[in-house]
Amino acid sequence: MKIEVRPIGITASPDSPNAYALILKEKQGNRSLPIIIGPFEAQSIALVLEGMATPRPLTHDLMKMILDELRTRIDQVYINDLRDGTFYARIIFEHPPLDIDARPSDAVALAVRCHVPIFVNSDVLDQAGITFSSTRLSDIDDSSKESEFFTKLEDEEEESEVFLPREPEKPKSKIEILQEKLEKAIKEENYELAAKIRDELKKITEK
Repeated sequence: MKIEVRPIGITASPDSPNAYALILKEKQGNRSLPIIIGPFEAQSIALVLEGMATPRPLTHDLMKMILDELRTRIDQVYINDLRDGTFYARIIFEHPPLDIDARPSDAVALAVRCHVPIFVNSDVLDQAGITFSSTRLSDIDDSSKESEFFTKLEDEEEESEVFLPREPEKPKSKIEILQEKLEKAIKEENYELAAKIRDELKKITEK
């Protein structure tokens, strides 16, 4: 059975300084599904969730532009399986009728741009879903309160049930510093510098 979810935020993962957690919450329930994704995909999804635009299209923006030009329509994104700790997803097209294998991060990055629903297999949600405490559910039922909820979560003194405990403050990692420089270079349209920073980030994340 398919259960519809929506992305409600991205947070740094305590398991790896080079990874982030995408949090998907079921629309008609209390459970959320955290999926570990890479920094580039996290940035791509976060830009759309925060309503930010880049001077030039990112990879997922370009993919959407190509789909639009080809008059190809995505019907839905479906996170259909979880095997050996790895999530699997499908991008299901309305026209032409296609069903393509994809990483969940890429699938969600396209879904938020194309404004199509995201579904999770019920077995996957049963296996990996996390339930919010009832007191905190009221904070995130309204999408307008999502950013406030995550800010409050960081300020909580008690350990959170949301899915990841609050981490103590620590110095910025090399990848975080490079990501800030990359964002600044893109904003200033210094694409030559941005390309060099992307190459350096890629070397670090592939180690």
